[in-house]
Amino acid sequence: MKPHVPNHGGSLCPFECKTIAGGSHNHDHTKRLRLEATTTTMTESSDNLIFMMGEFEASFPTDRLYADNHMWAMPGDGNLVKFGFTAYSVRLLQDVYFLDWLFDAPQPVELGAEIGAVESKKAESSLFSPLSGTLTQFNAELLEDPSAINVDKYDKGWLFEIEAEGQNPLLDPAAYVELLVEVWDKTQKTIKGQLNS
Repeated sequence: MKPHVPNHGGSLCPFECKTIAGGSHNHDHTKRLRLEATTTTMTESSDNLIFMMGEFEASFPTDRLYADNHMWAMPGDGNLVKFGFTAYSVRLLQDVYFLDWLFDAPQPVELGAEIGAVESKKAESSLFSPLSGTLTQFNAELLEDPSAINVDKYDKGWLFEIEAEGQNPLLDPAAYVELLVEVWDKTQKTIKGQLNS
């Protein structure tokens, strides 16, 4: 599946944050890629891109694609794509302890359709499909023990698999981290607002 980079005026968060508006950005594709927006930094380190969430280092493997609802996407055989939470999502959620899906697989899904919910230390949120197609399977082990999301998010912590159809809005790693740079200021304000409420 070839990544398609859409024009992002905003980003739908996997948790009930609705639309997060972004701003403008500049980038330079050099050997050592670095983006700065206020206090945020993105660097390229071996096989990962690093985005600084304050003092926390969020790592994004470059061997996969990313959805703008903050899920990673690992293409497999044919049009099959496995999805899981990115380091950005896991950091915002903190300690996921419950997952619930609205249906059993296999099931046709549309891009942006609600497919389930997640509960964590910091949030109770709906989850939405990052692609259209057929959701072929959920990670059954996570229903018994979702702790793998917290400790092994890029492997055993995968959430579900979709056989993709139609439009492919997935981003390459650099484009995804650029999106994080755009939305980070708004995200910080949202977090501070939740802490003060």
